[in-house]
Amino acid sequence: MTTNPQGKPVAVVVGATSKWQSDGRNTKLFHGKELDDSHLPVGIRWGVGGAVAQKFAQEGFFTVLTTRAEANAAPLAAAIRAQGGECLIVEMDLVSHESIASAFSIIRSSVGDPEVLVYNAGYLEGRDLPPEKELLEHIPVEMLDTAMHIASRGPFLVAKEVLPAMRKKGSGSFFFSNNSSSLRGRKRLTGQSLYYPRVMMRTLAQVLTEEYSEHGVHVANVVIDGTIDSPGTRAMPRLQSRPELVINPVKIAEAFWYLHTQDRSCWTHELQLTPFPVKPSY
Repeated sequence: MTTNPQGKPVAVVVGATSKWQSDGRNTKLFHGKELDDSHLPVGIRWGVGGAVAQKFAQEGFFTVLTTRAEANAAPLAAAIRAQGGECLIVEMDLVSHESIASAFSIIRSSVGDPEVLVYNAGYLEGRDLPPEKELLEHIPVEMLDTAMHIASRGPFLVAKEVLPAMRKKGSGSFFFSNNSSSLRGRKRLTGQSLYYPRVMMRTLAQVLTEEYSEHGVHVANVVIDGTIDSPGTRAMPRLQSRPELVINPVKIAEAFWYLHTQDRSCWTHELQLTPFPVKPSY
């Protein structure tokens, strides 16, 4: 079993891989095949989760990568180790309470209680519906269930696993990687996921801020307001001609590090990141 003999602080990235990575589900859905990412910077190959994991590992954290299947994160883990970092892959299915409990039991016994938790889980449900199925009446209940599991129930269960130890210690960071659909409800367009439940993720972040800030736990909702650079998105024709429209995940990771290292006298609880040519979402 992997251990943490040097006693490094532990950062857990829930959803360390990306559905837009070279072999990701969104990449295959949009492009119809896997892509070659060997020519791309290592920092962007696994989207936000991969960039955050690399950043915290570079800053001296023992980084835990959670994913539904270990093979998804194996190249990312290899990259972190090649950079001199330490990491552990733990399989976790956010639809299953038992899987979440088991995953955090492994994390605690293997490397210790997390000092940082970044909840970056995503889903594609709704994205594969055809144009004539945009209206709510056409959305299967199973799609809503999955969205609720990932956007609301999942972070609730993850919070129950890590916040008690942070509260007792009097410190820790619990950050949400969210999107602009958390700001207000909008019609789901063709090619978009069913993101209405992201509003509940933002609300949960607000509730946890009120409940746990006084105990020394920093909670923040990060609204990533735009398309994130990754192998699958970079290969889109519209973005190849307008690269300034994508957000560099390495810079997103730096924003998460900034939040974690903020002085307690001036914590940020919501941060919105938008590419410069784009009007911010409201």
